[in-house]
This record gives sequence, structure tokens and C-alpha cells, in this order.
Amino acid sequence: MKELFSDVFHTKIWEEEAEPDNPFAAASCFCRGYDVYDDLMGKASYFEYLFLLFQGEKPSPGAALALERLAFALANPGPRDPSVHAAMSSGVIGSPAQATLMAAIAVGAGANGGGREVFLAMQNWLTNGMDLEKWRFCLKTPPPATPPLIWPTIEHAPGFDPHGVRCAGPVIQTLNQLAKLLPNGYVAWLLANRQALEAAADIPLAMPGVTAAAFTDLGFNPTSGEMLSLLLRLPGAAAHALEQAQAGYKQFPFFALDLQNDPGPVKEKL
Repeated sequence: MKELFSDVFHTKIWEEEAEPDNPFAAASCFCRGYDVYDDLMGKASYFEYLFLLFQGEKPSPGAALALERLAFALANPGPRDPSVHAAMSSGVIGSPAQATLMAAIAVGAGANGGGREVFLAMQNWLTNGMDLEKWRFCLKTPPPATPPLIWPTIEHAPGFDPHGVRCAGPVIQTLNQLAKLLPNGYVAWLLANRQALEAAADIPLAMPGVTAAAFTDLGFNPTSGEMLSLLLRLPGAAAHALEQAQAGYKQFPFFALDLQNDPGPVKEKL
């Protein structure tokens, strides 16, 4: 392992040594002191590397596997998800790759199933811990109003599904998988107390709630959890956008409108 130093760039994450005949090309790269292409490549998994990059230390085998399982769950939210649908809309009209991914991030960044909701739910985990009474009070109390600068005030308990009737199957399956790998933390406590929390929130648990508990267990702070949740949801958005670009707009899956209280045609006044 190599000690980090730099006379120009001030970062604890990365160091490069330049090629002797080309100062714009790296001869070697060090992440948190580890030689990326000698110490890490071929010896560490991608998720061990990702953990090291964000957290600055090597994860335990269980932590690395938990991060991998969480990434598996987040990789493709599916066409029902607004961020994936935004990427598909961008792809079907032939937008360049960067515009398609930015569309997915922009729509998937908010507080209704997106990265911001993960951030807010992680804040609740840090505040409430594993105290059920604190959680009950928190979930029954309307979220505080926020200055309308970037994010509007969230209208439901972060981490729970405002439109759900019961907890969705993939959410329960992901929670069960992660609880096996993180048996002594927030995820396991969430599994044991899910129904009580859902009763307090009056809505079912959603994937951002599971994600927030897992990231908190793994030692990420709310800001890094928000960033990672945006990053990990991009593969599905990209794949669906590429598929839709090939299929064309005539096969685009527009959502149908089902009016529950249709007043019928408007009669002209005489």
C-alpha cells in the first residue's frame, strides 16, 4: 500500500503517477493508497472497490455482498418507475446517451421514490435509530415544510409508498435477503418491526426505506446514500432506453388513463 501525497490535487481518494514521457497519462493509479491496477484489479470485486472508493476502507465480506445485493435490487426499477420511463421517452426520440441518462437521474432524484427520499429516510434512521416509539411519533407527524429552493416538501413518510395498499413483493424479498447479511443492524430491525412501522405510517414500506436502512447499516451518510442510489439505478434506465430506441415510438408503452369519476362530454350552453 502506498501513502498518498500530491503537490497539486488535494484529495485523500486518488493519486496518480505520470508516465515519464507523457505528463497527461498515468503510469499508475492509487485509490485510498491501493494500487488500482495491481493491488485491486483481479483481486477485489467491483463492490469492494466501490465501497473503498466511497468509504475509504475495505469492507467486510458481508458488507460487500450486502452492497452487491442492494445494487441488484436497484439496478432496474422497471418501466413503471418514472425515471426509467423518462429514459425511455428520451431514447425513443433518438436523444444522445448523455441526455437519456440525465433524464433518468433528473426524474429519479426526487422525494417520491427517488434519491432524495433515500436521503430523508436515512436522516430518520440516524435520528430514530431502533427506537420504535420515536419512529411512531416520527411517522405520525407531518414532515416539516422546507424552503422551496430545490425540493418541495415531501407529502408522505420517507421510505414508504404513498400509493401502496400492501408491501410489494420485491421490497419484502430484498429486505429478507439483506437481513441475512446484516443481521444485527437497522435492516434486521426493520424486518422485525415492518408491520408496526407500516401501521404508524398508514402506508406500506417501499424500496427507498429498505435502501436507506441498508446504506445506514453499511456506514454511508445520507448524502453518499443519495448519490449511490442515483448511480445504482442507471443500468435499467439505460437498457430500457436502448431497447425503446430500437423499437420505435409506435411501440412506446404510454400509460393509459383510467378516469374513476368521468363526468362525460361537456354540454354546450345555449
